[in-house]
Amino acid sequence: MRRSESILKRPDFSFNRGVYKSMGFSDKDLEKPIIGIANTWSELVPGSYNLRAVADSVKRGIYAAGGTPVEFGVIGACDGTAQGNEGMRFILPSRDLIANDVEVMVQAHQLDGIVLLGSCDKIVPGLLMAAARLKLPAILLPGGPMQGGPVFDERASDLTTLSEGCGMVRAGKLEEEELYRMENTCGPGCGSCSFYGTANTMCALSEGLGITLPYGALIPAVYADRTRIAFETGEKIVDLVLQDITADQIINEKSLENAIRLLNATGGSTNGVLHLLAVAREAGIDSKVMTEKFKEIGMTTPLVAKVNPSSKYNMEDFHNSGGIPQVMKELEPLLNLDVMTVTGKTVGDNLKNHREGRVNREIIRTLEEPFSKFGGIAILEGNLSPEGCITKPSAIKPQMHVFTGTARVFDSEETAEEAILGGEIQPGNVVVIRYEGPKGGPGMREMYKAMKYLYGMGLAESTALITDGRFSGTNNGCFVGHISPEAAEGGPIAFIQDGDEITVDIPAQRITLHVTDETLKERKAGFIPPKPKYTSGYLGLYSKLAASASRGAVVELTD
Repeated sequence: MRRSESILKRPDFSFNRGVYKSMGFSDKDLEKPIIGIANTWSELVPGSYNLRAVADSVKRGIYAAGGTPVEFGVIGACDGTAQGNEGMRFILPSRDLIANDVEVMVQAHQLDGIVLLGSCDKIVPGLLMAAARLKLPAILLPGGPMQGGPVFDERASDLTTLSEGCGMVRAGKLEEEELYRMENTCGPGCGSCSFYGTANTMCALSEGLGITLPYGALIPAVYADRTRIAFETGEKIVDLVLQDITADQIINEKSLENAIRLLNATGGSTNGVLHLLAVAREAGIDSKVMTEKFKEIGMTTPLVAKVNPSSKYNMEDFHNSGGIPQVMKELEPLLNLDVMTVTGKTVGDNLKNHREGRVNREIIRTLEEPFSKFGGIAILEGNLSPEGCITKPSAIKPQMHVFTGTARVFDSEETAEEAILGGEIQPGNVVVIRYEGPKGGPGMREMYKAMKYLYGMGLAESTALITDGRFSGTNNGCFVGHISPEAAEGGPIAFIQDGDEITVDIPAQRITLHVTDETLKERKAGFIPPKPKYTSGYLGLYSKLAASASRGAVVELTD
């Protein structure tokens, strides 16, 4: 018996039938599988702006396949709007709220299956966490990336061009009037941002996990194919319900290995590590197991795709070159091919149906001739980060894969940005931004603007930035994030002083603070954690319950 049937039986549940009928549903509607559509649509987020239209197509597909769709709203915040201000503290914590909201709606109403609509940075991970937690038929469908704007600085512009342009204005390289004109053109339409940041990374990883239909991640928002795949998604979710193919059959250790492989092969966002750890937790897989998988797979996966910020090509170019199915075809010998997907077929079966088109080998290369022999994500360990930290070799110039510099220490994002724009940072500096971790931030803000300002000031290739916070998927230059334990919990990053020497060594997977153990002990003596910045509201709760970044920075219940 389907879940919805059990709460719609007559006569005991006539009340429930009356609830549906008061909204116009018929007896025939209530005989069919009841399929939820969790829609993160809003007029605040470009990646969510088209989801009303996408939902309509999903509904048509559900009806055509013999199901009854029921749509409900879910929150979804914009990382872009929140960058560089207090709003960013709420972005990562929103991921757990999204997962909880979907769980509550699905379980309270005993829905038979769920289509999850979302495109952006923390929205997609939150939806994936819900799918893994609920263990019922589920498909995630993004709204698709936006197209690029006019060429600027030798590549198609995008919304981050405006942040880079701000640094250029401060450095006297760009007129303010030109920057203001670009506001009208860098984001030419809706969709998730046109570069390979966290939003599109997570959509790609959803497809890699098998919880999104093939090609579903990267079809641009404005393409007619986006409407067609939405209809197909509606049809497929009904099939999954009838076949009893549930999300836990799809999101498991093997499919997560495929996702880690894809993350590395495409040089995706460092945030992908944080989010896959969180999804794995919902699937019952220990974070230490996942960390070892990241380390092993990262060193055995060639980088076969390069997209902005690692190259001049954007998401539309990536899609038109074959997108995620083409990358997975190149990776086929390295993948777990027997994993079930939402097509009702395995990864291997799906790849047999892939038809190679015009592949741009400047975007997607083969296993035999990759961009590099190791992947786009690396986990570093050392006396500065005993629990590990994350960097992105694919977005760092090869000559900077080993970088030693002197520390300039800042206890917040804002003070670091002021120093950068004020000309206080010099070549050879390692900018240290601390007390921005899950608890200390709280909310583990992205150091997006700081990196963009370094780029705009001409310092991207002569400095490094390390933090217990995070980075945007569009950042490049030498950077290391997620340093764990964080400063607020007494991690070594709390005891760095101006002038200390720090080495980032990506090939050796090490990050080193060049002071003795005795010196660190002396500095740590008498350490008193700072008082929480928030003591009420959701951030007050999150700062108390947030796990370390090494465990996904999830809200963690403790005994």
